[in-house]
Amino acid sequence: MRATGRRAPMSSFWSRILVAAAGLPAVIGLLWLGGWWVFALVVVAGFIALHELYTMTRNLRPVVLAGFAGTLLALLGAQLGGLTWMMAGFMATLAFAFLLKGVADTTPPTTVSVGTTILGAGWIGLGLGHLILLRDIPVHAQLATLTVVLAVFASDTAAYFTGRLFGRHKLAPRTSPGKTWEGFVGGTIVAILVPFFAMYKQDFLADWQAVVLGIVIAVAAPVGDLFESAIKRDMHVKDTGTLLAGHGGMLDRIDAQLFAIVASFYVLVAYGAA
Repeated sequence: MRATGRRAPMSSFWSRILVAAAGLPAVIGLLWLGGWWVFALVVVAGFIALHELYTMTRNLRPVVLAGFAGTLLALLGAQLGGLTWMMAGFMATLAFAFLLKGVADTTPPTTVSVGTTILGAGWIGLGLGHLILLRDIPVHAQLATLTVVLAVFASDTAAYFTGRLFGRHKLAPRTSPGKTWEGFVGGTIVAILVPFFAMYKQDFLADWQAVVLGIVIAVAAPVGDLFESAIKRDMHVKDTGTLLAGHGGMLDRIDAQLFAIVASFYVLVAYGAA
């Protein structure tokens, strides 16, 4: 029994490595190509994540069709018309959810059912919609997009390994017992270093601007992770799915990205780069 207990974490560890090694190059390639390739990427990832969320919250009776429709319209709006049309697509979720809730006449109150539906479209649809907007900025779109996505990935990886090796002090014991302050510090250092070196002498951001971007990512990414952890704790589940083996579900993999991409986009807006 003890031997089995030791093998399970190692199996999870290696599955995380294999999934990252297989999936990361494909994601990088699609982000590099841009355009409708990115749209296809976010639609697939978004629909899988949305399915996981609505499955996890099924006892709240989300209006699933309205959530998927609103997410698709938000992503399509971002692709075709930018921020304004993305928000217009998202707002359609409210009307769809209210109308379909009336037709379905499910047990939970409208506030709960429609609220859960809108949560999915806003959290996942708008989060991934900002990835489309980021990839479509006027200059250095490839550099900015890959820097943000890779900074979040590298920060999350550094936090994971630092926490496993040196973690002693719990970051948020009630929400996510596995996260530590030591892991947060390790992730923060990497989150700052990636944008700094990626944009060094690139005629895009000043050094201090790259550092600020890294700090924003360092804060936003773990907050996104903790946000998902809080929802999972409410729903009494460990992972949102098993699609990505040791990573859990799709939503487990992109939770930090959903917050960090949005925050990074508006940092670039503030800099006048987006």
